[in-house]
Amino acid sequence: MREAPIHTEESFRLLVEAIDDYAIFMLDASGNVVNWNTGARKMKGYEVDEIIGRHFSVFYTPEDVAAGQPGLLLAAAVAQGRVVSEGWRVRKDGSKFWANVVITTVRTPTGELRGFAKVTQDLTERKRLEEFEQLRALAAHIQAAREEEQIRIARELHDDIGQQLTALKMALAGLDSIVRDQEAGAARTAPHIADMHQLIDATVASLRRIAAGLRPVMLETLGLIPTLEWLIDDFMQRYDIAVEARIEADDMKLSEAADEGLFHIVQEALTNVARHAHADRVTIDLARDGRTCVLRVTDDGQGMTPAAPSRPTSFGLLGMRERVHHLNGTMSIDSAPGRGFRLTLIFPLDAVERKPSSPEGAA
Repeated sequence: MREAPIHTEESFRLLVEAIDDYAIFMLDASGNVVNWNTGARKMKGYEVDEIIGRHFSVFYTPEDVAAGQPGLLLAAAVAQGRVVSEGWRVRKDGSKFWANVVITTVRTPTGELRGFAKVTQDLTERKRLEEFEQLRALAAHIQAAREEEQIRIARELHDDIGQQLTALKMALAGLDSIVRDQEAGAARTAPHIADMHQLIDATVASLRRIAAGLRPVMLETLGLIPTLEWLIDDFMQRYDIAVEARIEADDMKLSEAADEGLFHIVQEALTNVARHAHADRVTIDLARDGRTCVLRVTDDGQGMTPAAPSRPTSFGLLGMRERVHHLNGTMSIDSAPGRGFRLTLIFPLDAVERKPSSPEGAA
């Protein structure tokens, strides 16, 4: 004999009960919970005997309840047959999750409202990913605005204050020549004038270094390679740390954004070496590798633990990650205590090379 088939309604009930990725349950016409599946118990935290008979507004935030949202959703479902919404929902323990909710009316064959079928999906991870992407976009926008401001300040320092200091130095030189013609006062004023010359020279040097740190003028006029060479020479003189640089970027037509991004990444990497590495030697490699641009910065310093780069205080590395992300690149770190530090960044050439100019209008 063949076994009798399971009743259709019982089969469907077992199917709904077995689903644990979705909360699927019924509401009566007033919005009270009638039944409860495994997915609902898992998602919302209520056992069957804790929730049956309670109004479904218990799943909504106090703000949504005060605004009457549960009732409005049921009214919309009655009017339209089905309503879809997304928003924060509340579990039994008070924690929140982002939910996609579908409420569908259930009617008798004569059209009388019997209740509602409610299906809820937990989309918290998707929501967090969207918020993360929004934050990254905002960070990129802020970074671009900051760099524009740095360019403006650097130009004003170089063009305005720098020229005024140069004019002051020329005026001081003229005063020096006048005083020297007056032998009586020359002996007393000469040391003071010499000190003023030195002070102005030091101020001009500091001004140039600050302006270059914000946005090197030579990056626009001479390009990336000479600017990196200047940065490395300045670093070696200031910190007495040897740097070996192998920069082979002539076969890449890098965009202005890539030039600026790579410069600031190397600048930040060298700053981290000076502040934290206790290194004697740094190696910088920049070259093309197939259809990618690869930058490596390696030092022989004290290294760090694998968890250190992800700490909230690692702002230098966080800034570099944002710049790398802005250029569609990847960043990896190889380090251990006592074994130095290697930073490897890989960028697709399509993301860092200049786009060919449009042929329109060339005729």
